[in-house]
Amino acid sequence: MQSNWYTYLFHVQYLGLRYAGWQKQEGVRTIQGTLERTFRHSLGEERFKILGASRTDAGVSANRAAFELFSPVPIEIGTICYKVNQYLPTDIRLLEVREVGKDFNIIHDVAWKEYRYNLAFGEKFHPFAGGYLSYFAGNPDIELMQEGLALLKGMHDFRRFCSVDKITDNYVRTILETSFSKHPHAGIGYVPEENYTIGFKGKGFLRYQIRIMVGALVDLGMGKLSLVEFEKALLGTENGPIAIQAPPYGLVLENVVFSNL
Repeated sequence: MQSNWYTYLFHVQYLGLRYAGWQKQEGVRTIQGTLERTFRHSLGEERFKILGASRTDAGVSANRAAFELFSPVPIEIGTICYKVNQYLPTDIRLLEVREVGKDFNIIHDVAWKEYRYNLAFGEKFHPFAGGYLSYFAGNPDIELMQEGLALLKGMHDFRRFCSVDKITDNYVRTILETSFSKHPHAGIGYVPEENYTIGFKGKGFLRYQIRIMVGALVDLGMGKLSLVEFEKALLGTENGPIAIQAPPYGLVLENVVFSNL
């Protein structure tokens, strides 16, 4: 961006059900594309750029995602969220904005990201919950899934827990924290009783890593994988995903936190 442009950090929520992911693409509805069209209308300005902290996949939602907006003219930060929210669809909402310095980098300055995956077992749930919850038939061994989740914490070679592509040849990542709990609204309204949330916190993740880790944990709980096989996969001595990706609709980018802010 030009050195005299103004730089703003926005936080945003969205339900990913109707969108082909974050990144702008021709011919399909995306979060970035929808935001750009709405800002263009609200600002009456064509010369701005948007850069996201994370490129969520099609169907994936966010509770507190972040993006940087570069503008050649100053923005009234006291009213811009209210103004843009009036024109955004109901499944996207701006939360807050702040001006940041020219040295801020929305990619490199990430301290950590937190993802949560919502999944349910047992009797199939009401369709109204399908936008943020994935269903798996059967009754898994929850304690075994928790044992597998504990093994994922720390630094590992996750090549068997991601989609291997040409973007990188470094599959070592560090998971800072994990969690496994009953969904806080389990059994209320349209949310089924056998509903769980699996959490992961780390500085960065590989392509489809969260969804493949969840798929492997479900396979572990269902007896399709042994704990020995699961642990061996973390050694990074073989190639090929250990499990198929869990569906996107249960995945939520819960939060993005930046250093030095």
